[in-house]
Amino acid sequence: MRPAYSNIFPGVLATALLAGCGAPGIPIPPSLELAKPVTDLRAVRKGDNVYLAWSVPIETTERRAIRHPGPTRVCRSLGDTIAQCGAPVGEISPARVTQAAPSPAKKKDATAAPRLTVGYSEILPQALQARAHDQVTYAVEVLNASQRSGGLSNLVQVPAAPALPPPAGFQARVTTDGVVLSWSEVPLPSETPGLRHVYRVYRRDKQSTTSALAGEIPLQNPPASQLVDHSFEWEHTYTYRAAVVTLIAREGKPELQVEGEDTPTVTVFAHDVFAPAVPSGLQAVFSGVGQTPFVDLVWAPDTEADLAGYNIFRHQEGGQPVKINSALVKAPNYRDAEVQSGKTYFYSVSAVDVRGNESARAEEANEAVP
Repeated sequence: MRPAYSNIFPGVLATALLAGCGAPGIPIPPSLELAKPVTDLRAVRKGDNVYLAWSVPIETTERRAIRHPGPTRVCRSLGDTIAQCGAPVGEISPARVTQAAPSPAKKKDATAAPRLTVGYSEILPQALQARAHDQVTYAVEVLNASQRSGGLSNLVQVPAAPALPPPAGFQARVTTDGVVLSWSEVPLPSETPGLRHVYRVYRRDKQSTTSALAGEIPLQNPPASQLVDHSFEWEHTYTYRAAVVTLIAREGKPELQVEGEDTPTVTVFAHDVFAPAVPSGLQAVFSGVGQTPFVDLVWAPDTEADLAGYNIFRHQEGGQPVKINSALVKAPNYRDAEVQSGKTYFYSVSAVDVRGNESARAEEANEAVP
């Protein structure tokens, strides 16, 4: 006969298994809430100012939503790299970061607003600008509430070279040759090997949101303080601005550039009230022996891009000139078959552009019909 306690083991085992189902597993450590490092930091230099912008992180390095953001440090170094932030040059408060960041709950919502950005700007110290051939490197470091970070952002660089002030007295006027931009000459700075400077002029059509380059000319001796814009369109309104650009030579690489601050903008309406050039070299030649008489006219062609054609005028001695063409003459020649024997005819020609501006008449040419 088996001992009675042998039947106890199955019950004890079952009880142990049931108890094991409620036992805690391996403990999960609390999140450090380290924000993912910024990867899209951008930098722009304009004059003495450096402008930074980046997207606000919304996830931790563990791919969790950031609940308690800390400040963001702005780091700067002279040279091409930053090993660690050290003494930051600026700091963005958590409140500002929180205001800019979208709600994590809406992160995957197709209708949610795009990732927002935070910006920072500073005036580049003159001591750094004295290092004309160096670059200044920036990074940002997003901290958690315990002042710890997941690492520096991508690094961005701007040239350290000094920027020159904009020229004074900037103005624009419309002429038959184009829009003439003029200004007071900026004094040439002391010569620094590897640096050169140019005036850069921008143009923006009133109907556009972007500017186009109207032209560049170098700062030089003797000074040049005028540029003519030929690439505009008549009957458009434009704003112009100018800046001085410092160009930094680099061996085997494209030049770096630092664009100075802009002049105040000037606005012009490119209204074409300018007539084409007066035609020249007009000659009249009679033909018609043995056939119906006529007088052939030829002259030097006008070269204006907006030339529409020519008008032909004729009169007899003592009479008033009368236009004899019904439509504009497109080529620099014309045949007058409405002539009579025994009379002398005097001819002149004017040029007309596409907006109806008409030149003065060319010097007359005459021909007698036998």
